[in-house]
Amino acid sequence: MSSEWRLATVEEIAAPYPTALATGPFGSAISSKYFVDSGVPVIRGANLSADTSIKLIDADLAFVSHEKAGEFQRSVAKRGDLVFTCWGTINQVGLIDGRAKFDSYIVSNKQMKLTVDSAKADHRFIYYLFSGPVKQKEILENGIGSSVPGFNLGQLKRHEFLLPPVEEQARIADFMEILGDRITLLRETNATLEAIAQALFKSWFVNFDPVRAKAEGRQPEGMDAATAALFPDSFEESELGLVPKGWGVVPFLDACDLQGGAQPPAATFIDEPRDGYVRLLQIRDFSTDAHKTYIPDTGKLKKVTEDDVLIGRYGSASGDKAKDSLGRVCRGLSGSYNVALMKLCPVQVGREYAFQMVSDSSFYRYLQGVSSKAVQSGFSKAELGQYKVIMPSSDLAEAFEQFGKAVWERVKANRELAQTLTQLRDTLLPRLISGQLRLPEAESLLEKAL
Repeated sequence: MSSEWRLATVEEIAAPYPTALATGPFGSAISSKYFVDSGVPVIRGANLSADTSIKLIDADLAFVSHEKAGEFQRSVAKRGDLVFTCWGTINQVGLIDGRAKFDSYIVSNKQMKLTVDSAKADHRFIYYLFSGPVKQKEILENGIGSSVPGFNLGQLKRHEFLLPPVEEQARIADFMEILGDRITLLRETNATLEAIAQALFKSWFVNFDPVRAKAEGRQPEGMDAATAALFPDSFEESELGLVPKGWGVVPFLDACDLQGGAQPPAATFIDEPRDGYVRLLQIRDFSTDAHKTYIPDTGKLKKVTEDDVLIGRYGSASGDKAKDSLGRVCRGLSGSYNVALMKLCPVQVGREYAFQMVSDSSFYRYLQGVSSKAVQSGFSKAELGQYKVIMPSSDLAEAFEQFGKAVWERVKANRELAQTLTQLRDTLLPRLISGQLRLPEAESLLEKAL
């Protein structure tokens, strides 16, 4: 480590004015009763993350009027500012960088913000410092409060770290951003691939676009003649209304079976991998790796591979498909799954066709309707007995299956590379920001990983 690196505190690198380090407004002053449809955005816990790649979540923002925001000048966070959660998930750190949707925000009553003195520190370097494993652990281990963890402004001010010259900080931050951008691009590519597969399924098997085209004497768009020939050119009545001629209508449980999970005793849970143990998959695990659980590997467990499809059986049922646990379609992890999940077992259709079928909004709405009749949000296998699905010809279903498999293989490859890069980032980050590793060495390790 160079002798130019020095020990510093957050208070020392804060900008030289009183509001550089500040908390959000008092709770009742910025409660939900003041939220409006547009105005000045408010950063809340849901807009922050413990994931180093996610600097700010600009979706589902709350707003206050410009007049109300004027009362909170000390709590304004602008581009270049860091935002910390001070109650609850206290290891969440955010950065308002050039990609943020707005130039300025108000931090909520459960957040605090830091404006860095650019002559002393690069705000990106400080972000990576606090989103790295060392500071994350330090924050969590020193949380105050009994029931709800806390992280206050006084603690933030006193945090110590090694600080290289500003130029070196910028170079390290540049490298971390390159690595982060690669991870983000892989995730975005996968989202695009998944959206393409979903759109094709909806066009073929929900909206029946190729059938409508042929019925009107037009050539179906975006497909070759051999594929177009698999679609009929007319419709017929069914119990679900008009469907393509020759297609069937069958109970969902004839097309796919469902297998419930197992719930081992909590006393057997451990949080680190060990010989003879297997990962226990829960709904939350398909959103975050923050709380991994492992259980003894016994013959009574129900298991899945990363290719298998799971459906959330219990949980939140607000009607917001993107957020609800009930009906959530989960995929991409291997292990044993618990009772809050059910494994999808295709019977008359292929895995990829079945995956799209349960991902469709009509299936989600059916589960919501079933759940509304119960005291606890959830569904049983028997309650799907009345749900009917449209069944195309086997040749057409197979044509989609081959397309879906190709998409899934690409998604898996991208996920694997993203995981490799994420592990590399998490390994290099603490060594870079502590001076234990120099940039040329880190760049060489990245080249080898790619």
